[in-house]
Amino acid sequence: MSDYVIEVKNVDKVYKLYESNKARVADTLRLTRKKNYKEHYALKDMSFQVKKGECVGLIGTNGSGKSTILKIITGVLSPTKGEIIVDGRISALLELGAGFNQEYTGMENIYLNGTMLGYSNEEIDAKLDDILSFADIGDFVFQPVKTYSSGMFVRLAFAVAINIDPEILIVDEALSVGDVFFQAKCYKKFEEFKAAGKTILFVSHDLGAISKYCDRAVLINKGDKVGEGTPKEMIDIYKKILVGQEPVINSKLDNLDGIADEVEAEELEEGITWKSNYQLNPNLNEYGDGRASIVDFAVIDDSGTYTNAIMKGSTFTVKSKVHFNTDIENPIFTLTFKTLKGIDVTGTNTMYEKCDVGLCKEGSEYVATFTQRMDMQGGEYLMSISCTGFDGVDFVAYHRLYDVMNVTVVSTKNTVGFYDMNSKVKVEQVK
Repeated sequence: MSDYVIEVKNVDKVYKLYESNKARVADTLRLTRKKNYKEHYALKDMSFQVKKGECVGLIGTNGSGKSTILKIITGVLSPTKGEIIVDGRISALLELGAGFNQEYTGMENIYLNGTMLGYSNEEIDAKLDDILSFADIGDFVFQPVKTYSSGMFVRLAFAVAINIDPEILIVDEALSVGDVFFQAKCYKKFEEFKAAGKTILFVSHDLGAISKYCDRAVLINKGDKVGEGTPKEMIDIYKKILVGQEPVINSKLDNLDGIADEVEAEELEEGITWKSNYQLNPNLNEYGDGRASIVDFAVIDDSGTYTNAIMKGSTFTVKSKVHFNTDIENPIFTLTFKTLKGIDVTGTNTMYEKCDVGLCKEGSEYVATFTQRMDMQGGEYLMSISCTGFDGVDFVAYHRLYDVMNVTVVSTKNTVGFYDMNSKVKVEQVK
């Protein structure tokens, strides 16, 4: 008997891309022998296994093939080539709408889904109270699901998926729709599932959740399996993919310890800018009087890699390179982080840090290096940098780049508010 409950063996998924509907019809009816389509490989020679009781995360950029492989495992799609072996009853929560009839009420969909998974009405009756309690959508359960908000829908769908006692739970990013309290309830259920020896396979862009809950991670890029290993190993490589550093594909390895050709922060070729490693904000707010120009910048993690994903608790560096178009006395280099809603979280500058620059001559370039520990909560932030100063008593902005790029904080432990106080806690019995 195999130790694995899910085995993916050399799976390809190929889609035909036609130039027109006429070409599609001609190919379907075999009216021509001419190949009038292009082949798109959503998955190429994909192989991995999942053991009973494991929680395995699939990570990768949008369009990498994560959802496709989940649909093949659950039987929604058929592979073009390869084999899928599943040993156990699967409950799957894929994209919103999958498996639900929009015209039916929530209650009718509970029974519809339960029946599709092989349960009798009597067995569903026995689980109904748990499902309704977990979903917590009140009398809306008697309304057609087409009237639900996305949050209500995912509450009901997850409540059904998690409470029908599956042996294997598969979740595709759906939890990102629910509010933070519902997500916390779902992850608590994940922990109960793991404690009960059940298997979880899930896709998420929340790297903190992958790091905290998963035993292993599988990294997929453009239809290829880049590798598999501990969440930290795969997240470190995924961070490089996010900034355009293509990894070596080696799906035969259990991890990528042998890969050594990614570009590190000190190895850029002459003429290549630091900022070329990042996806920048096309709608940034940029202004200044032009007496100085920010010509380059970078975010670098504690391993010396250009990345916009930083592990909470680690040390990271922000660099800002400024070219001076005229003589400027004591310019001020600044750094700020904001939430996506525009709320300032933290920031500093060379004046606050008592780092006097002195006179910067016309034509010179200076690099400000800010090194600090990442104590912000896990999530998405916008980074701003600037070069400012004083002309006599007047404050002047020489060049500002507001919200120039995003920074993702990857966390396995969040506290209340914007940052973590890193409290040292102990509890003692005194009576």
